[in-house]
Amino acid sequence: MAIGEAGLGSARHGSRSKRLEAIMRGRLGRECVYVPSCRFGLFVALRHWCPPGGRVLMSPVNDDVIFFVVLAAGLRPVQAPLNPLDASIDADAVPDEVWGSLSAVLTTNLYGTPDDAPRLREKCDALAIPLLEDAAHAIGSRVGGRPVGGWGDASVFSLSKHVGAKAGGFLACADPGLREALEKTCADLLLPGRLSAELAFTVRPYAEAAVRGLRLRRAAWAAMRLLGLTEREGIRMPLRADELARAVEAAPDLTAHDPWVRVDMHDYRLGSGRLRLRRIERRLHRLDETLAGCRAGAETLLSTRWARPEGIATADGPATVSLMAGGGQTQPLFRVPLFVADRDAAVAALARRGIVVGYLYDPPLDDYAGAAFTDPSPDPVGARWFARHALPVDPLRAREAVEVLQESDARPAEAPGGLERTRG
Repeated sequence: MAIGEAGLGSARHGSRSKRLEAIMRGRLGRECVYVPSCRFGLFVALRHWCPPGGRVLMSPVNDDVIFFVVLAAGLRPVQAPLNPLDASIDADAVPDEVWGSLSAVLTTNLYGTPDDAPRLREKCDALAIPLLEDAAHAIGSRVGGRPVGGWGDASVFSLSKHVGAKAGGFLACADPGLREALEKTCADLLLPGRLSAELAFTVRPYAEAAVRGLRLRRAAWAAMRLLGLTEREGIRMPLRADELARAVEAAPDLTAHDPWVRVDMHDYRLGSGRLRLRRIERRLHRLDETLAGCRAGAETLLSTRWARPEGIATADGPATVSLMAGGGQTQPLFRVPLFVADRDAAVAALARRGIVVGYLYDPPLDDYAGAAFTDPSPDPVGARWFARHALPVDPLRAREAVEVLQESDARPAEAPGGLERTRG
């Protein structure tokens, strides 16, 4: 049954989404359109700002879903060289001939550590191409005196991360005159909400709490694997190159890419009903409280010996980079990337304590997808090193995580070669 048929797509629904937009507009200082997911909002932004067949510079250390959204929009991903200490795009390491071929730049702001948006804005302005900011990890992060998301022609935010709503997001734009056109594009692409999806969304937190309370998480995952309900066995989803090639031929087409774009969130393009919007609004009102807890945990993690690779002085480590990027405000706040020599062992040790490490992006997208689907980075070393050694730790579980790493005698990773050149 569609939500409209159930009486859930009402004026109250519209007023709730408008209230959410007003809250985010107050935080960001830009016009915001509520969307059912960050990935949906990004597709809308890419289709609006990028010409068909255009080339988009992006980070190779990123969620594969975002990569597939770029392909779905009928665009060619171009992988950027990265700073190995925080996986931000190294704008000055991008060759001039690559810059000259681009139609847009897409930032990642990985784990809440900002990309160098002021420098990227400068480059994009010089080339008259749009800067698009993926701020899914970065509500609460700042760069150059502005919130992340305040530099691009457009930016997208997720309410599944810090807000913990497991649904919803925003598409923000620098030009408020574009709001009506963006809303229309969203409406054209949305699928009708379903009452069954709303009810499943409502009961999911209680089911997850029961699993945690009964310590059945491992058994639940085993059962899902046995029933074929999991879509990832490893960090990256299966590429299925032959099927993907056929989908790319149909692009721009979100439906053709749906088997890849929907992974981990099958409701990503469904209209939101009042049950979902009510929970999202309630959680969004608690965002500052959540960010305060994240900030305290991040400070703890950034003070540990794993906060920088061995051989890097404290003044050059990620802790200093993060603090400076926010004008003295601690960040990243979504996950703090620690650097360990044997990440697999560290992940296993944390899992034994019930701390699940997610948001791993290994291997980098150019190694994962190959030249058939993306232009490889001209300097892939930094991305490969970061993807292999970064251990993203939830700052809300900082003290537990530090205890585990100390008990397991985890060693910091050694600094990558050529770091002085990269940093200089």
